[in-house]
Amino acid sequence: MRRDLPPSFIDELHAALPGQVTVNPTELARHGRDESSLPEVPPDAVVMARSTEDVSTLLRLCHAADVPVIPFGMGSSLEGHVLPVHGGVSLDLSEMNAILDVRPDDLLVVVQPGVCRVPLNERLARDGLFFSVDPGADATLGGMASTGASGTTTVRYGSMRDNVLALTAVLADGTVIQTGRPTRKDSAGYDLTRLLVGSEGTLAVITELTLRVFGIPECMSSARCTFTSLSDGVAAATAIVRMGIPVARCEFLDAASVRAVNAYEGTDLPEAPSLFFEFHGSPASVQEQAQEAHAVVADFGGSDFTWTADEGERRKLWHARHNAYPAGLAAVPGARSLTTDAAVPLSLLPEAVTRAESIFTGQPFVWSMLGHVADGNFHALLLFDPADVVASDAAHGAAKELTREVIALGGTCTGEHGIGLGKRQALVDQAGESTVAVMRSIKQALDPRDILNPGKVLFPVHT
Repeated sequence: MRRDLPPSFIDELHAALPGQVTVNPTELARHGRDESSLPEVPPDAVVMARSTEDVSTLLRLCHAADVPVIPFGMGSSLEGHVLPVHGGVSLDLSEMNAILDVRPDDLLVVVQPGVCRVPLNERLARDGLFFSVDPGADATLGGMASTGASGTTTVRYGSMRDNVLALTAVLADGTVIQTGRPTRKDSAGYDLTRLLVGSEGTLAVITELTLRVFGIPECMSSARCTFTSLSDGVAAATAIVRMGIPVARCEFLDAASVRAVNAYEGTDLPEAPSLFFEFHGSPASVQEQAQEAHAVVADFGGSDFTWTADEGERRKLWHARHNAYPAGLAAVPGARSLTTDAAVPLSLLPEAVTRAESIFTGQPFVWSMLGHVADGNFHALLLFDPADVVASDAAHGAAKELTREVIALGGTCTGEHGIGLGKRQALVDQAGESTVAVMRSIKQALDPRDILNPGKVLFPVHT
């Protein structure tokens, strides 16, 4: 239910933040949608923040007036995180896009939340460094931290939770706080940094991040291979991880995903269940890693194994992998995508993928699967015509069934996309009422008026 704005509130915004407030219908519409299959919901106003002080000013005003504030970066979320379901102000942080400090000797960088991953790495490369978290999309670092993002390199370098060292954040009442330190170790008090990373804008607004970075490896090589079944490929990948082969990336695509990528990218990859690998290290070590992976793959019936250290070929392969999502959408013109996000203990991944295939087969929607197989995380794209009620209902029902199966296996309803709007009940099912009650008490303590991204992660109290 939308909250009504006080009559003079927009005028107050204009006075406090001149030139940074808009109620233009086009901008409202742009800030009322994301990449999820959820309906569009425009905010009442959009504010373009340019500094921590701007954010603090806005939150003080909204806190006093009981007006919701929804942080917005690129709008690339998949669970409705940026949808202003209770109305209010969409706080656009994209103009806070400065790289504030690069410290090569400390292997860290300080950025504003609107900095995107690709330009950050272009800057870091001048110092022989890179930021490792790679969700595929060129998302903002603030959005990636807020959703606890990870991606293709998590198996080697960790997720956002592992790579955010410190934050500047603004609380619901406008108070500015600093969490963490630019150090590799810190045991001083409660870990507020990790509390805010993954909180989806419900506890505070992140305005500055200190991030861990890594030296660019001397050599990077990529490999791919195919299997007769997806479960065989997944089993091979999990065996590689258990053997301790230090893969930097290990991804799987089912035959439908590869077919879509070929059509979208003009590539000629074998249209069969496939594994993509990447290895980092010295020229000798990456060759050894590729050979070891090849031996394991062969034991599981893998074929068409090819590997290369050529930079152009490597980039081409991963570009194709990263475009699997838009390729899947393009394969069914006009379709909306319901994107699942599940993770299970590594040993159970082949079973989880097999169960997913069983759930989706024969359904009245188009589907494909892919995932970060080395860390037990996989996704399905369920594509349907939004006007087709039968297909839409079937897709949502199948997604919920998969979530139930994953939780029963000891897994999680979300490995990296977050809870947002769509998985609030799944969070209760997974964590239990008592655990969610603790989460709610934290929310109440930090945001007693429920103005920070209300309705996300937790059900409203009145429901």
